[in-house]
Amino acid sequence: MSAQSYTAATSVDEALEAMATGARPIAGGTDLVVGARGGKAPLPDALVAIHRVSELRGIREQEGGLVLGALATHADIVASSSACELFTALADASAIVGSHATRTAGTIGGNVMNASPAMETGGPLICFDAVATLRSASGTRRVALTDLFTGPGRTVAEPGELLTELAIPTPKDGTGSCYARLEYRRQMEIAIVGATAVVTLDGGTVRDARIAITALAPTIHRVAEAEQALNGSDASDAAVHAAADAAAGASRPISDVRGSAQYRRAMAAVLTRRAISTAITRARGGRFPIPASPALHGAVNGGAA
Repeated sequence: MSAQSYTAATSVDEALEAMATGARPIAGGTDLVVGARGGKAPLPDALVAIHRVSELRGIREQEGGLVLGALATHADIVASSSACELFTALADASAIVGSHATRTAGTIGGNVMNASPAMETGGPLICFDAVATLRSASGTRRVALTDLFTGPGRTVAEPGELLTELAIPTPKDGTGSCYARLEYRRQMEIAIVGATAVVTLDGGTVRDARIAITALAPTIHRVAEAEQALNGSDASDAAVHAAADAAAGASRPISDVRGSAQYRRAMAAVLTRRAISTAITRARGGRFPIPASPALHGAVNGGAA
């Protein structure tokens, strides 16, 4: 299982130099190493460790939004007051990734570039209009998360490009959000079905709705039909149910040992309805715990302490 070549970079330039010769970056290793041990895929011949690159660490506020360094861990996100207050769906998702050990070691950059259609943070990042910065020895470019994923384990990143940060614009006033996951257990779970809702209210009217589904298609994506069912509505139960049904209708699930396609499609409506209801509760100023998923095992009924 050992790589033939291992380099420990201390700067982005050192990492890019190694990647230009074919090395693959590794930080927490919670996907790459676990996959190799499980026989999913062998380790690359050459690895460059980036966990010592300080410029990739941290979460910082900037005018107009939040910037997540590629090495920000899921635990860092949950500990961020800005993330919990303004980007609650992202905090919901980060709080249930793997186990406590996974959340402490696993990075947002690794999570994103692994490009799993079941990744927890993908839906929230897409709905919040996150933009990834990709650097290589030849330059820098920015890619919207909605355009980054091309299939399971695949992105538009070119060989030699390193994700350095994710920028997320501040949501408008009156915005509430939620990520909800169907789970059989509380730790070391992978989403069977997941749904993200980001809802902006103006008085009693939905001015903007973002709905994304997870583990229901080859890539995580927004569902325009679900968003249209909510936009301009009074956030009534009928509008929420119509949006949830549209999300289920747009799903393309597979059957495997964790659930049949029919079951996943049915649960898509349930999880989307719960995510939207909680997002609306939060948009109205109601309190709901982070992460939302455990509390959502029962019906959402207007907010919990």
